[in-house]
Amino acid sequence: MPNIKNIKLITLAAAISAGLALPVCAEDKSGVNAAEMAGGDGGAVAQLSMAQDLYRYGVANSDALAVLAAARITGAVDAEDVEREVETMPTEGVEITEEGEGTDSPATAEMMYEKALELAGGDPAITGLIGDAMAEGARGRIGGASRTLSRLRAGHTDIFREGFYGGRLAEIAILGDGDADLDLLVADENGNTICLDRSYSDRLYCSFTPAWTGNFTIIVKNMGRIRNSYYILTN
Repeated sequence: MPNIKNIKLITLAAAISAGLALPVCAEDKSGVNAAEMAGGDGGAVAQLSMAQDLYRYGVANSDALAVLAAARITGAVDAEDVEREVETMPTEGVEITEEGEGTDSPATAEMMYEKALELAGGDPAITGLIGDAMAEGARGRIGGASRTLSRLRAGHTDIFREGFYGGRLAEIAILGDGDADLDLLVADENGNTICLDRSYSDRLYCSFTPAWTGNFTIIVKNMGRIRNSYYILTN
């Protein structure tokens, strides 16, 4: 009579062998590469984007404190300058005659501090706050953002390709110099649109959570009549 213990061992071994013989299922990368619940608070890229909005608000309203706040936020983020491969071409179906070169770059923290001092108009209380903030400098800066400066001519398109990890919040921001309207399109490797912003602005932000690790195409179009020098930022 067979030993029951031996039968169980033989059965278990057979099951394991059968399992090992099964093919490993490849990760399904069909459909849209974005999780349904993209959730999560924005990180360093979102902070830099918000700071640019706050800076422009402060300048438009001659609000030195708003500009100071923007400067402090910008100065608190350690954005690494990186080289990115970019393909630039005339925008299909758009004929624009360029009317100028525009500003050389978006506002930096140093430029914001200078503007805050200008708007303070010599007010000792506000200039004191600005001086303290400038002296504090980059203390406690956070990382997590990389940026590339692009000078995009009117009627032209920049195309970047960027990889993002699956299951992690992905952030993309376009921070223009204010001279021309920029449009943003982000698509996954299957050609699905992840983000699309055609608003009349050059400060654009996109966040999502990829369902899997993959490559994305980032398309930036200059829809104005002047060159726009913008930063593309990713986390």
